Amino acid sequence: MSGCRKRCKRELLKFAQYLFRLITGSIHPDSVEDEIEMATVRHRPEALELLEAQSKFTKKELQILYRGFKNECPSGIVNEETFKEIYSQFFPQGDSTTYAHFLFNAFDTDHNGCVSFEDFVMGLSILLRGTVQEKLNWAFNLYDINKDGYITKEEMLDIMKAIYDMMGKCTYPVLKEDAPRQHVETFFQKMDKNKDGVVTMEEFIESCQKDENIMRSMELFENVI
Repeated sequence: MSGCRKRCKRELLKFAQYLFRLITGSIHPDSVEDEIEMATVRHRPEALELLEAQSKFTKKELQILYRGFKNECPSGIVNEETFKEIYSQFFPQGDSTTYAHFLFNAFDTDHNGCVSFEDFVMGLSILLRGTVQEKLNWAFNLYDINKDGYITKEEMLDIMKAIYDMMGKCTYPVLKEDAPRQHVETFFQKMDKNKDGVVTMEEFIESCQKDENIMRSMELFENVI
């Protein structure tokens, strides 16, 4: 396996770990080597110069990421089923299907059913190099499943159930069956400042900025490439 390919794999895993730490503030998934299924439709990325201007990566960093991305996905795009297969390799002890669906939708910003190299880079740029505001905006968008500008208890419960399903029965201590709902209640007690039953982006960002665990999670993978 080439050095570039290994490095891209490491960044994908760090990215998965970062996302999970951002959501939970505490639980760490195990490191598992992934084997990514290749797609079939060819896609040419935008010029790296344009991506360099739009993202927070240098041209050299983009070249490294692109070589690794193309090694794993010669087509230049990843559909949802392939994305789920990729993500399942990070969490073999559980069922990551639902969480991967939510994560795929967060990456697929133009909602065309595919994640391109451009989508991948812009997501990584925010999560690894973005400001606190940018990272929290991205996380809010992940939770806001129907994209109406609010996080409801139902949306949060769907995400929490997906996370606990993904972690499987290998967490320690062993999680209780009602743990997702308890997590949601704790989340809303902390974040729903005006007690109207929904969390706005402003409430979400303000609460996260006051949470030391979340702030440490966001700092952990800055400038990892």
